[in-house]
Amino acid sequence: MDKNGTQTALMLVVAAALVDRDGRVLVQQRPAGAALAGLWEFPGGKVEPGETPEAALVRELAEELTIRVDQAALTSLTFASMPLPKRHLLLLLYVCRDWSGDPTPLAADALAWHRPAALTRIAMPPADLPFIAALETALAERA
Repeated sequence: MDKNGTQTALMLVVAAALVDRDGRVLVQQRPAGAALAGLWEFPGGKVEPGETPEAALVRELAEELTIRVDQAALTSLTFASMPLPKRHLLLLLYVCRDWSGDPTPLAADALAWHRPAALTRIAMPPADLPFIAALETALAERA
């Protein structure tokens, strides 16, 4: 419920930080004509009714990037919670280091690989910004 006691619809969204062997993370540029067009984001999308977050992310990565990911390769890292007009966003971020296929941008204008610290220098949606510090910490621990 919002501050006025009105029920707020929850929008559950999943995203992946695909990490390559060099510790870089894949981001995609939102296409022209879409909300937040031109901003860079982690690939993913909405969880459909009856879907688990992990199943949704596997589906979204196949649809957006033509890659295949096993649910077991997804590790939950963090989440963001943000009010939006007429709904509330809950965005779950997973880390994935193992997939098959070469990412191809079917639902984005471009793809780019960046080290986590470099993500602070590109324009990203507000909900994605808190993920940068979490990724820096998580990937530094693994290095």
